[in-house]
Amino acid sequence: MQNVRADGFDMVGDLTIRDVTKEVVLKVDGIAPPIKDPQGNRRVGANATTTINRKDYGVNYNRALEAGGVLIGDEVKINIEIQAVEKKS
Repeated sequence: MQNVRADGFDMVGDLTIRDVTKEVVLKVDGIAPPIKDPQGNRRVGANATTTINRKDYGVNYNRALEAGGVLIGDEVKINIEIQAVEKKS
């Protein structure tokens, strides 16, 4: 964890695509308060987002459009929904 914000925190980790590994920062927010599921386990959920440039990972394919521009943008938005279950000791 690097930066705690009022609405969540930033988490740093490695992302590997096509054998290229880069450090990314996930903005974690929407953290739900812990609940108990029907089996009595404590659960919590959150959302994490980041944006990467696909070319940084060697994903270079693209195609020009007849009307101008290209088919695929370079920016990729990643959205992750996380659910964690507390491990019973």
